Amino acid sequence: MAGTIERTHRNDYRRFQAISTRWMDNDVYGHVNNVVYYSFFDTAVNRLLVVSGQLDIHHGKVIGLVAETGCRYFSPTAFPDEIEAGVRVAHVGTSSVRYEIGLFKKNEDEAAAVGFFVHVYVDRGSNRPVPLSDGMRGFLDSLRT
Repeated sequence: MAGTIERTHRNDYRRFQAISTRWMDNDVYGHVNNVVYYSFFDTAVNRLLVVSGQLDIHHGKVIGLVAETGCRYFSPTAFPDEIEAGVRVAHVGTSSVRYEIGLFKKNEDEAAAVGFFVHVYVDRGSNRPVPLSDGMRGFLDSLRT
């Protein structure tokens, strides 16, 4: 990502996914460990894709592979916080998508963390990039802010 990842607010996102923190997510410092945030990003985006019918993780001919990620942390979260992950789409290419995710504590307007990842959609068998389908493009357009 060029430049700095800025802190965002709830109204900057189109869709939200609830994510429960787990006891094991906390590290010795008493907050959710930084690597867990990347799992939250992956969970939020892929759940939206699966539930919307755009991704069949078991039998689909096309899968998304993560090509790039980044995160900026603003305030800590800890078990038993309930996290609400806001998801938006920042860029759509021929076979790639840049998702941006804001992680919010329940009832808070400012993100505790903001991150992004880029999916490159590939043929499951060859791992070669494939163009996004019209259905996927329509779904991604619904996530643009």
